[in-house]
Amino acid sequence: MAEAERGARGDVTAEPGARAGVVRAVLWLVVAVLGVRQMAAVLDRRPGEKLLDLESWTGQDGILHVTGSLYEPGRFAGTPFAGLVLRPLTTSAEEALGVVWTFGSLLLVVALGLVAARGLPGPVARRTGYLAAPVAVTLFMVSLPVRNTLYLGQTSILPVLLVLLAFFAVRQERLSGVLVGLAAALQPAVLLFAVLFWFTGRRRAAVAGGASFAFCTALAWAAMPHDSWTYWVHHVAGAGLGGNPDSLANQSLHGALLRFGLQGPLEIVLFLVLAVAVTVLGLRRAVRYAHDGQLLLAVAVTGCVAVAVSPTTWQHQLLWVLLAVVGRVGTKASDRLVWPAVVVLVLTLPGKMLLPNIGALLPVRDNVLLIAALGAACVAPFLPRTSPHWQRPVPTDYAVPVASRFSWVPLLPFWRRVLSRPNLLLELLLIRVVYSAYAKVRLAAAVGRPTAEEHGRQIHSLEQWLRIDVEHWVNHTVVGIPWLREFFDYYYSTFHFIVPLTILGVLYVRRPSDYRWARSSIGFATVLALVGFWLYPLAPPRLMPGLGFIDTVHGMQDLSSPDFGALTAVTNQYAAMPSLHFGWSLWCGLVILVLAPKGWMKALGLLHPLFTVSCIVATGNHWILDAVGGATVVGLGFGLTYALAGPRRLLPKTPETEATEEAKGTEEAASTRGTEAVEGTDEGAGTGPGSGGGTEEPVAAPAGRTT
Repeated sequence: MAEAERGARGDVTAEPGARAGVVRAVLWLVVAVLGVRQMAAVLDRRPGEKLLDLESWTGQDGILHVTGSLYEPGRFAGTPFAGLVLRPLTTSAEEALGVVWTFGSLLLVVALGLVAARGLPGPVARRTGYLAAPVAVTLFMVSLPVRNTLYLGQTSILPVLLVLLAFFAVRQERLSGVLVGLAAALQPAVLLFAVLFWFTGRRRAAVAGGASFAFCTALAWAAMPHDSWTYWVHHVAGAGLGGNPDSLANQSLHGALLRFGLQGPLEIVLFLVLAVAVTVLGLRRAVRYAHDGQLLLAVAVTGCVAVAVSPTTWQHQLLWVLLAVVGRVGTKASDRLVWPAVVVLVLTLPGKMLLPNIGALLPVRDNVLLIAALGAACVAPFLPRTSPHWQRPVPTDYAVPVASRFSWVPLLPFWRRVLSRPNLLLELLLIRVVYSAYAKVRLAAAVGRPTAEEHGRQIHSLEQWLRIDVEHWVNHTVVGIPWLREFFDYYYSTFHFIVPLTILGVLYVRRPSDYRWARSSIGFATVLALVGFWLYPLAPPRLMPGLGFIDTVHGMQDLSSPDFGALTAVTNQYAAMPSLHFGWSLWCGLVILVLAPKGWMKALGLLHPLFTVSCIVATGNHWILDAVGGATVVGLGFGLTYALAGPRRLLPKTPETEATEEAKGTEEAASTRGTEAVEGTDEGAGTGPGSGGGTEEPVAAPAGRTT
C-alpha cells in the first residue's frame, strides 16, 4: 500500500517524520476498518435487501436479462453498453459474487483515493502529500455515494476512476481520450470531459474520447438494438429508468424542477435553458482552473456540471461533488475550512440531519446535494494560485495566552482562543449536525424496561435515604392547582430550546469571543450527558409502576405496555439521568449571571433554572438526583472549556504583549516560508503528472498540461 501510494504521488523524498508516519499508519488502519465495516454492512443483509441493482441485472439461471427488454420495470437502469459489459456476470454462486463485487468496489475506492491525491494542486507541502491518500480514501469510504453504490451493487465508481486516470495517470493523449469515452459509455454525462480536453488544448484526447464513446454505443446498439432504442430514444438517455425522476434520489436539475411541480413542455424548456447556462458557466470556470494549474478542481467542477445537467443523477453518481473539496475559498485562515467542511458534511450525512423539518427549508433539504453541485460548478469563489492568499491566508486573531492555563492538557496547543466571530453558515450547520447526532445517540441508548425501572428504584431509594424524595408530593400538589399545572406544562415544553438558542444568538452577534467559550461548554456538557444516557438508563417517575405519579405533559400512560404508547417511537423515554432540561437551563443561568451587564438581568437569568427544576419535578419527568446529574455535566463542561481554552476573561492587550505577538507572528511567517521553500524543492523531485509540485513549475500552466 505504501509503495502504491508513493508511486501515485510521485514522491521519492525522505519521510517527513516519525509522527507523520504514525498518523498515516493510523489513517490506513481507519481505512481498513471502514472497508471491513462496509463489507459487513452489505453482506450481512438478507437476500433481496442487498446488492439490489446487481441482483436485478441477473436472471434466475445466472445470465443477465436479455430476453424481452433489458429495461423492464425494476430491472436494469444503466446504458446498453453497461449491460453488454455486465452480460457475462452470473449468480450461480450468489454469495461469492456479492463478496467479490463488494471487495472489488472497495479496491476501486482505494485506487480512486490514490489517484485523487496525485492530482492535488501544487505546491503541496510534504506532510500534506504524505497524508493525502489515506485521508482521501477515508472520505470516499464514508461518503453517501460510495455507501449507496456498495448497498446497490452499482458501477458508478468506475467512471470516476477512469476519468481521474485519464487526467492524472495516463500521459498518452489518445489513451486518455479512450478512458473518458469508456466512462461516458457507462455514464453519458461524463462526455463533458471530452469538451474539457478540447478547450484545454488536448484536441487528440477530445477526439479519441468522442470516438470511443460513439464506438461503444454503436457496439451496444448492434448487439441490443431494441434496448438501445428504449434507452436513447424512448427514455432520452436513460431519463426515468431506475426510479421515478421526481424522487429525492434524483439530484439533477430535471429532478428538482419536477419536485417543484413543473411538468410537460414548460419543464423541459426550462431544464434545457438551465442546463445550457450551467454547462457554459461551469465549463468556462473549469477551463480557467485547469489553466491555473488546479486540474483536479477543474475535473471536479466539470463533474458537478455533469451532475446538474444529466436528466437523472442518482445518489451513487455524486462523487464528483466530493472532489470539489480541494478548492480553496476565502482569504482568511478562519474561513478556509468552511467550504471543505460544508462539502464533507453534505456528502456524508443525509439531508434530514443537516436541516430541521421546517416547511420553508424543505426545498433546500430535498435538493441539498444538487445545491452543493451547483455551488461548486457556478458559484464558489475558488482562489487562483496567483492569489497572495493561496498559500498564506490572513492569519486568525488569537487571544493572548493566559498563564493560569493547564499546560499539561495534551490538546492545549490546538485549542487557542479565537477572538473573531465564527462563520455563521458553518456554525449553524455544525450545531444542527451535533444536535441530530445527539438525538440519534439518545434514542439508540434505550435498553430494556426492567433495567431502567431497576435504576429508577435505586434512585428512589437513595432519595428516600437522603430524605429528598419530594417528587410525589410536588407532582400531586401541582395537579391540584390547574393554572400552576398549565404553567409548568407549558414551560417544560417550550423554553428548553428557545432560551439556550437565544443566548447563543445574542452572544454570536454581540460578543463573539464569549460565544465560542459558551458554545464549547454546552457542547461538552451535552456529550457527557450522552455518556450518562448510555451507561445508566433510568425510568423517570412518570414511568415507574406502582408509585402513583401523574404525567401532566403527555397524559395518561399505559404502564402495562412496554412501549408506553406512541411516544417511545420518537424519543428515548429512559434518557433521564442526567437531566439536560435542568442542565441546559443551569448553563443559561450561569452564562447570564457571568455576562449580563445589569443586576436585574442576572436575577432574571437565575429564575430560568429555578423554574426548570420545579417543572421537571412537578410534571413527573425527572427525579431530584437527575437535576444533580445535569448540574454535574454542566460543571464538567465549563471545566473542560477552562482547561482547554483558559479563563473566560481575557488578558488586555498592552504594547508589550502586542509587540511580543507581532514578533512571534513574524518569526512563524519566516519559518513557514522557509519550510515551504524546502518542501517545494522536495516535491519537485520526481513528481508525476498532475501533482503540481516543484519550484520550477509555472503558476499558470499552459493549456493542455496535466500538471
